[in-house]
Parts: sequence; C-alpha cells; structure tokens
Amino acid sequence: MHDSITGAEFREMLLFGAASVTAAKQSVNDLNVFPVPDGDTGTNMSLTIQTAATELKKNPPASIGDVASVAANAMLRGARGNSGVILSLLFRGISKSLKGLDAADGCALASALQEGVAAAYNAVMKPAEGTILTVSRLAADAAMNAAEETRDIERILESAIRQGEETLKETVNMNPVLKRAGVVDAGGKGFLIILGGMLASLRGEVPPEAADAAQEPARDKADFAAVGDEDITFTFDTVFIVRKTVERGLAPLREYLGSIGDSIVISEGDDMFKVHVHTDTPGDALNAAQQYGTLEVAKIENMRIQQEDMAAGRKTISADELEDDDMEDAAHGAPAAADAELEPPKPYGFLAVCAGDGLAAVFHDMGADGVISGGQTMNPSTESILTEIERTNAETVFVLPNNKNIIMAAQQCAGLTDKNVIVIPTATVPEGISAMMAVDLEQSDTSAIERSMLDAAASVSTAQITYAARDSDFDGAAIHEGDFLALLDGKLFGVDKSIAALLKKLADAAAERGAEFVNVFYGEDVDADEAACDAACFSDALPAAEVSVLSGGQPVYYYIISFE
Repeated sequence: MHDSITGAEFREMLLFGAASVTAAKQSVNDLNVFPVPDGDTGTNMSLTIQTAATELKKNPPASIGDVASVAANAMLRGARGNSGVILSLLFRGISKSLKGLDAADGCALASALQEGVAAAYNAVMKPAEGTILTVSRLAADAAMNAAEETRDIERILESAIRQGEETLKETVNMNPVLKRAGVVDAGGKGFLIILGGMLASLRGEVPPEAADAAQEPARDKADFAAVGDEDITFTFDTVFIVRKTVERGLAPLREYLGSIGDSIVISEGDDMFKVHVHTDTPGDALNAAQQYGTLEVAKIENMRIQQEDMAAGRKTISADELEDDDMEDAAHGAPAAADAELEPPKPYGFLAVCAGDGLAAVFHDMGADGVISGGQTMNPSTESILTEIERTNAETVFVLPNNKNIIMAAQQCAGLTDKNVIVIPTATVPEGISAMMAVDLEQSDTSAIERSMLDAAASVSTAQITYAARDSDFDGAAIHEGDFLALLDGKLFGVDKSIAALLKKLADAAAERGAEFVNVFYGEDVDADEAACDAACFSDALPAAEVSVLSGGQPVYYYIISFE
C-alpha cells in the first residue's frame, strides 16, 4: 500500500512506463486504422516518453514536482506526431499540478491526471472523442472518484486503468473510422500501457526488457552517435557551393555524383548551386562540379573519425567551428575563435519537412532556408523542428510540416522560441510546394503571405501510391498485405495488384477535375525509365496539361502526384 509517492518513486514509475510502451510499441502501431505503412503511434509515443526517461536517468531530481517538470519539459521538446504531442500535453498538465510538491498523495496524483487532461483538451483545437483524449479523461475521472474513497495510490491507479480499459473498448463505437476498421484507438492503448507500467513499478514488478528508443535528432548531416562505423558507407560528408559560369543542366553532375557517393542533394539557384554528397573522393566531386563554374566555398568532414570521437565521448571537430587561423589550435583541442558577427536577420524564413533528396532539392530551389528530414514513419520531434527554426536567420519563420501527423509537433515550437513561428498546416508535400510557390516577398504584410500560402495549399490535389502493410477491411474494401493502394486527398481511392492500373484511374480523376498542371514525383524504389512509362497515362488523359515527371526519392510512396 502506498499512501504517497516520493520523487524517486515517481521517477521509477515514469521509467517503467517508458519501458512498457517501448516494449509494446509494435502492437500499438498495429492498431493504426489505415493499412498504409505509416503505423507509428506506438513508435511516436515511445520516442516521446523516452526523451523524459533519458533526462531522468542523467540527474535524478529529488522532489516529485521536479521529476514531473523534467519529464514534461523533455517530452515537450521530444514530442513526435500527434500522439506524442498529446502525450506531452498530458504530462505538462501533470507537472503543473505537482509543481512545488516534495511528494504526492492519492488525491494529488488524481488531481494531476485531471490537470493533464485539461491541458490536452485546451491545446487541441477540435478534440475528437473516441481517442486518447476520451480514454485519459475518463481514466482521470475514475482516479478522482477512487481518491475520495481510499488513500492507496495503487488502488487509485487500478481504478483509472480499469475505467480506461472499458473506455478503450468503446472507442471502436465512438469513432466512425475506428468502427469501420474494427480496432480500438491506438493512442488510448498506448496511454494505458504507460499507466500500467507506472502501477507495475509501485508493485515492485520487473520492467520489460526493451532497447532504449534512441532519439533521432534533426540532421542535415550524419548522426554520428547513432551509427557504427559499419553503417557509414562513404567517409566524407562533402558540402560545397559553385558560382555558375556556364549554362549547363546539372543532371550529368547528379548522375556522376551518384556513381561515387550517396545522400546527394543539389539545390540550384539562378547563378549558383549547392551540393551535399557523402563520398570517399571529395576531390573528384569538387573537380566535376567546377566544370559548371567557380568553386565558392566547401566543407569536408570525416564521418568515420567523428563517429569514433562520439563513441569515445570526445568532442568532435566540425568544419563549421573552424576559422583558417584556428585550424592548428582546434586540431589540438584549443577553443575556436568566436563566430563572426551574424548578418542581421531577414524578415522571413521558410522551413519544410520532407523525405527524399529530390523533394528536398525542390524546396531548396524554391527558396526554403532549410529542409527537415521526415515524413511517414519518421516524424521529426518538436526539438528537431525547433533547432532548424533557431538556425534560420529570420524574424518570422514559416514552417511547412507536409504531413498531418507533424503539424502539432511544429505548432508546439511557437512557445519555445522568441521568433515569430507560423505553421502552414500542409498535410502533403504537394501542398507544401504549392504554398512555397505562392510566396511573394514583395509583400511586407506577414498575414498576407500566410493567407497566400494557405490558399495555394488548399488549391492542389494530392495522390499517393503505396502498399498495404497489413490485411484490412477499410470502407468496404478488402485489402490484403502487399496490395497497392492509391490515396487521393488523404482518402482511399483504389486498391489493385497493379500500380499502372491505379495510376490510370488517378489520371482519369485528374482529367475529370480539369487539371492543368500535373507533377509526378517518383520514389526511391522506382527508376527514371519506369516512372516515365508509368506517368505517360497522365499525358494521355490530359493532352493539354503540363505534366512533369521528377525524382522525389521519397520512401514508402512509389509515387506522389499533384494536380491542379
């Protein structure tokens, strides 16, 4: 029996809850309604609460108020996906309620759960019932009712979990989408697993064996701490800018770089282009690029040495830290000279989230200051997005999430920086591209730019071709694992054994809508010739339309198609 819990006990409860949801994350992922391979609710909740576990393991706080604060702050920045953001909101409210307490009795804990629910509901613009919100609300109510009858925290948590489980079973009837799919809410399930782990900790049970869910920081270069030497295919992370002196297409350069390296991104402007490539022969890459113009600046870093330094706990030396006069000192561990004074911030900056070198290049070419790697199955954290916002030298930063499951994580950044952050809630990459095309920097009115971007994003239709990750019966369609799926504006459009057949149906739909512009981005598993052949159906169905076939390089989706 526990009449109260200390900070040390609450810390162990949170660590147990994190281990529990990490061990069960795949079973939570499997509850995702849509059978496309984006089942990441369990993964996102696991990664989010693991940020708290990591911080709590570093310097264990003494009081329960401090434990809750450390956990909430870590989860706020580490939140991934909608489920992770809502989980962080729940713990933010819990932290607010426990603030200043050395320990908590049953009533205080129940009140904290209710405060957590209130924080989550207040932050969600249109709360949907039959979700983690409903499960957590009724579980917290049950905890409060139990606290009026008993001081035993174990019994209070048991009551909360029992009511939560009953509510979870009913979510299938509360939400039409869940009912059609015949599953309960994944987020609600994940939350109850965490509560169950917290209760098991109080009971003295042994936490499940689960590998720590290592965080995946935003990266525009290799994450040396997360990989071993065997995972580094090429040695040198090479970035350079070339000022163009001849008018030549960059396709031959891209092809050549592909023969000597990987992780290629080429961003082209009117008079210059920037290249990022991992290669064993950076000199060859630079020489090839100079056939197009004058080398302006270059940065080359040895990823193997940096990985070794990280693994050994040594400070890594980055080319970004070095000035010419400081090379020798830095090589011997001396501090580098202070950074040169930054240029004054420009009025507006732009960030986009996407996966795939080709899509990243498109956003860079359109003026994006940065591209955050992420999308389906790999939602970036709030911290990852915030890092890029802070890196962008602008007073106002527009963020394009380009995925409905990243929007909430991006919106959390607004309260974490002094910069003005405006999230354009783009749900797909084509919406983000259209929004960027609408940017007119001649406008000095921030709200006018925002309106233009919102209107442009709403004007484009997005189609996607992927595969079914599992068997499902969705909207009356029998879907089998491995089937090809066509999605149109986020809804299931068709199921077939043939990608070509689905593309033909999408082309007919585009013709019915009178599309004048069609962009077909092919993914990493499709080659250029295959894409050109597959996309011909759009030219056939829309002879007067402008049809472009471009390498997106995106995972998960064989094709992402926009038409407007």
